[in-house]
Amino acid sequence: MGIENLAEKAQILIRSRLCNPNFIFKPLSDSPDSNYSKLKFIISSSIMEACNNSILLLGPRGSGKVAVLELVLSDLLEEYPDTITVIRLNGLLHSEDNSAFKEIARQLCMEHHLLFSKMASFDDNSQFMIAMLRECGLAHKTVIFALDEFDLFAQGKQRLLYSLLDAMQSVTSQAVVVGVSCRLDADQLLEKRVRSRFSHRKLLFLPPSKEDVQRLLEHILSLPMDSSLAHDYAAEFNEKLQSILADERFKEIISNYLNSNSTTNHLLRFLFIAISNMELKSGFLSLENFKAALSSIQRQPKQECIKDCSILELYILVCMKRLEIREQNSYNFSSVMKEYKSIHDSFPTSDYYAQNVCLRTTEVTVNLLNSVK
Repeated sequence: MGIENLAEKAQILIRSRLCNPNFIFKPLSDSPDSNYSKLKFIISSSIMEACNNSILLLGPRGSGKVAVLELVLSDLLEEYPDTITVIRLNGLLHSEDNSAFKEIARQLCMEHHLLFSKMASFDDNSQFMIAMLRECGLAHKTVIFALDEFDLFAQGKQRLLYSLLDAMQSVTSQAVVVGVSCRLDADQLLEKRVRSRFSHRKLLFLPPSKEDVQRLLEHILSLPMDSSLAHDYAAEFNEKLQSILADERFKEIISNYLNSNSTTNHLLRFLFIAISNMELKSGFLSLENFKAALSSIQRQPKQECIKDCSILELYILVCMKRLEIREQNSYNFSSVMKEYKSIHDSFPTSDYYAQNVCLRTTEVTVNLLNSVK
């Protein structure tokens, strides 16, 4: 098999890994201090001890909260296939109480092979949820509620959260509520009556440490020796990879990138671009691939927009900048036109534009600047 075919297979394999959260976060879950281990212990304890629980997963977007939660849920569904029901809600879709209760009723009906009524009222769906929690508790089955964008559920009257947490106060119910939010103060958004029923357990998702990044890079980029790829090629690929990872220039590239955005999701995006830049003719990754990925990600959007600006748009931008330099941060179109006339009087050219043309161009330029803020 030619080197290009082998390189293409390796590229496809690594790309598929980068799109598989289970593969990415599995090595970070080995430690008993990892969020995976803590979350799994909390939920599995609730299942085994037949008790109610609630917990919040907090951290910036892209830090792996949902990925770790899904990894835990998939493992628990394998361990307890007949005793777990998972209900998934998203605040972007179901923050309105009526739609949330309807979605819970739909998923419960689907899970327990019941007939779902689209015409059921808010009260009907609410009572149905409470009744199902009671029945599941009596049958020693745990219902896990995964609430993504949890802070959006904490807006308004919070009837969903109150009804859910209040039902969990019953001795017969057996449920776990897992909230996911990028707001670190998500629990402070809760009303007093809701907060008093919440367990106040939190798991904070921090950016990966240098050791975690190193483990991730080796785990994702190394080729398996027992795959369909030629053994000699995989061995040479891994050897060259190790030399790149040990290179101080590579460490500086990774450090520069993580200084701008240190979440796991953005690191994976960076690696995906680097893998896509791999030269198939050479068949191996190089330091240049990572340099190119860094430069493509660190492009300045405003500079990119300026490349396509017309002469008049550049004139308008220069006028705005001159006004700002003179500490005139608040200005209108008349001020811009006076500055434009001043420039043209100082440096006469043949391309002098009428006021109505300048007005339209200024509107376009302002919209352009707003879009890249």
